[in-house]
Amino acid sequence: MDHPLTIKFLYIDPDKNADIPLPRYMTPQSAGMDICAALENELELEPGKITLIPTAFAVAVPKGFEAQIRPRSGLAVKHGIGIINSPGTIDSDYRGEVKIAVINLGEKSYTFHRGDRIAQMIIKRVYQAEIKLVEELDETKRNAGGFGHTGL
Repeated sequence: MDHPLTIKFLYIDPDKNADIPLPRYMTPQSAGMDICAALENELELEPGKITLIPTAFAVAVPKGFEAQIRPRSGLAVKHGIGIINSPGTIDSDYRGEVKIAVINLGEKSYTFHRGDRIAQMIIKRVYQAEIKLVEELDETKRNAGGFGHTGL
């Protein structure tokens, strides 16, 4: 398959973290690249708690794109593990280590291990809009109808 976009990755401390795979597509048609935990020790996350998990990599996302960090569906459904700021965004000018902000929404504690696949990364195009202050907005059928305005 031909990839029109190149994403550059850098290992953080490669001698120590060479065993941690870089993000990778697990099937030929996967939308997201799986991200692995670069934990030094097991990490037990109690229900309702939040933590940052290191990944041992930094990334150079091309200008005009972002990397979105999303939960893995299996962890979410089976264990209640989510991403607290889902989707998280890695901007094209960030060059620090990527860390995954996980939350345990389940009823039991969950233990993360070194090398576990903990999240997925999706590359998306983004646009910076021109901001313009106006006196009024055009009207629509919905107008200010908000949460639940169309019924259940």
